[in-house]
Amino acid sequence: MLVFFGYPLVRNVVMSFQDYTPATYFTGEAPFTGLENWWAVLTDELFASSLWHTLLFTVGSLVGQFTIGMALALFFSRRFPLSGVMRSLLLLPWLIPMVVAGTVWRRVLDQETGVVNEALQGLGVVSSAIPWLSSPDHALISVILVNIWIGIPFNMVILYGGLQEIPREVREAALLDGAGPFRAFFGVILPMMKPVVTVVLVLGFMSTVKILDLILALTNGGPAHATETLGTYTYQLSFLQLDFGQGAVVGNVLILISMVFAVIYLRANRDGLEERR
Repeated sequence: MLVFFGYPLVRNVVMSFQDYTPATYFTGEAPFTGLENWWAVLTDELFASSLWHTLLFTVGSLVGQFTIGMALALFFSRRFPLSGVMRSLLLLPWLIPMVVAGTVWRRVLDQETGVVNEALQGLGVVSSAIPWLSSPDHALISVILVNIWIGIPFNMVILYGGLQEIPREVREAALLDGAGPFRAFFGVILPMMKPVVTVVLVLGFMSTVKILDLILALTNGGPAHATETLGTYTYQLSFLQLDFGQGAVVGNVLILISMVFAVIYLRANRDGLEERR
């Protein structure tokens, strides 16, 4: 843990206070610049927009993944033929590497040759092709929808497992007492699944807020920085502009955000264990 996590973490923090350039790898010189890197990043308009895009991307992805995942978990909680096979097939998006999924969806959403536009135009839904990934007005929404597609299986599997822990008698008793499906869900099922729901949302947040490969494969942060997030902003600073000090600053911001939700996850996990006891 110290070698593979502790040292890189400390090194990244130190680097954010240094003038760290490619020349440093040869000369070993990285003079300290105080808060210069932090000031340059935090006052940059691109940082503010990247932070906003990260928030929209994360919240939109979590809401979509959780809602559809919960609906599928409820659907599969009822036994019917081939339910196991269908659940296995729905796991495929989660098993595909992000880069592969992003590359495939980039072809599917292509404005000129994409299957989505051809289908919509063939059905008469739209009269002209929609620039899903090449328009600043559509790009972020498109990336969110692709990430929702990828994250649904994870939510479905975890929530399905949580539903199986609720005694069937409890759900049947709620229905016998006159509670409709919605009232039974929000009044009985959802409160009993609170520990599982918390863990799903927190883990989903921690994995979504730092996504890089999917966005690079789909839009590379464009067009016009419309899909630039903290993850892609770090990549741009560190590996394209070769300003490792400022890239480390954005990385540290991501680390701080993840640490906050890691604490929430640990507390939720502890509370869940105490409730089970």
